[in-house]
Amino acid sequence: MRLLWELLVLQSFMLCLADDNTLHGPVFIQEPNNVIFPLDSEEKKVKLSCEVKGNPKPTIRWKLNGTSVDIGMDYRYSVVGGSFLINNPNKTQDIGMYQCIATNSFGTIVSREAKLQFAYLENFKTRTRSTVSVRQGQGMVLLCGPPPHSGELTYAWIFNEYPSFVHQDNRRFVSQETGNLYIAKVETSDVGNYTCVVTNTVTNNKVLGPPTPLILRNDGKISGLIFFL
Repeated sequence: MRLLWELLVLQSFMLCLADDNTLHGPVFIQEPNNVIFPLDSEEKKVKLSCEVKGNPKPTIRWKLNGTSVDIGMDYRYSVVGGSFLINNPNKTQDIGMYQCIATNSFGTIVSREAKLQFAYLENFKTRTRSTVSVRQGQGMVLLCGPPPHSGELTYAWIFNEYPSFVHQDNRRFVSQETGNLYIAKVETSDVGNYTCVVTNTVTNNKVLGPPTPLILRNDGKISGLIFFL
């Protein structure tokens, strides 16, 4: 029984050797995947993975947006084990579609496209916002106007001061598409300062917009930045 087991192990080993020695064109073991890189990451390095086998050993090169990347032209770029590494990535220069190309004497294969994106969230540029006045019982909307960003955002609103957040109910609604706060039938209790809170779900960074004061008026008109209804 032991002899049979040893023969099976030896046979498997010989088959592996035979596979390694067989001449063949390049084959992907791993193709690059889409990457969303947080710009505030401490690592400061992007890796686009690519692993290929072939005999003779394939050479690897990369394309960015359809153009071959010249590794020697940028000290930030390197190829290690087939994977493409970017040190100190730049959201303007390095964003785009990447492909891994493997070549040996039997042919060339091209990987699927992998999109490199950067997640970031800048600060609000506006320091102050005009007072919004509305008649009691009317509806209105406060615009969030998120700052420049990349990556999915979530929104919330602070009422007067942290940690008093606006709770959504049948009168108040925060759009997770735009960040806008909708208030139907404004009441006296709604008077105060409203601050939009924007969170990047990739980086977990939060930024606060400038407060927007909301007051009631008695002449039946609505004034300020924005209104509806």
